[in-house]
Amino acid sequence: MTFNLPELPYPKDALAPYISAETLEFHHGKHHAAYVKRLNELIAGTRFASMELDEIIKGAGPGPIFNSAAQHWNHSFYWLGMKPKAGGKPTGAIADAIDRAFGGFDQFKAKFTDAANTLFGSGWAWLVQKGDGSVAIVQTHDAENPLTRNEKPLLTCDVWEHAYYIDYRNARPSYVEAFWNLVNWEFASSNLT
Repeated sequence: MTFNLPELPYPKDALAPYISAETLEFHHGKHHAAYVKRLNELIAGTRFASMELDEIIKGAGPGPIFNSAAQHWNHSFYWLGMKPKAGGKPTGAIADAIDRAFGGFDQFKAKFTDAANTLFGSGWAWLVQKGDGSVAIVQTHDAENPLTRNEKPLLTCDVWEHAYYIDYRNARPSYVEAFWNLVNWEFASSNLT
């Protein structure tokens, strides 16, 4: 199986002014593309060559294959979690789950923002659904992925520097605040079981 870089679900300039076309050119066109290229090189001729991406993530263990596979999956998921003219508050079942877990959207937003801003180094902030159906916020470092914890990802914010450095330099909190204007709650809702 050969993995391919997915097309963005919107034009490269569609997330401006929050995320620039230049950032997407580098983040999607260079960083994400490099993970896909490296994954294909690493799995060629191995037992992973015929596996689906989530199977590789769950079966590879720590190391370069896991890193490339998980970063490909994480980025593909991240692109879908944003869209132009989005943001705001969720509705329906995901809003109810957030209210139950956090006491309301504002409390959830504050805790998710804190998780994204306080993660030391590179990684991801996630809204996940746990096995009991409840939702939680988790941080993962580097290429870590909730799939390895048997948690179902609903939404993620990439806090590797390449996600924001062109637009916000070292001001991660400004990027995270801008991210809330792009959250695709329809996508997050579609992931909720």
